[in-house]
Amino acid sequence: MTVTQHIITIALCSLATILTRSIPFLLFRENKETPEFIKYIGKFLPSAVFGMLVVYCLKDVNITAFPFGLPELVCILVTILLHLWKKQMIFSILGGSLLYILISYLL
Repeated sequence: MTVTQHIITIALCSLATILTRSIPFLLFRENKETPEFIKYIGKFLPSAVFGMLVVYCLKDVNITAFPFGLPELVCILVTILLHLWKKQMIFSILGGSLLYILISYLL
């Protein structure tokens, strides 16, 4: 890519980021009631995204060859236990991910 293409790419990415961050504040003013659909999305979307991440992460696990999916199973159980203990999604995700990285490094 040329320097001009880099500049255009960075400018477009910056513009897209600014727009996606500011449009909700323009559409949903502080003095207006938030639409029910948006409340519904806010309530269920985080869990749906987390579920999609689990499916995506497990799609290539081979349970017929060593290590038979055991690292993934252990890390999923640790993630669940961390979430039940702390009830913080970021803590759960980071804990399970770091454990998986450690196990992968050791295997």
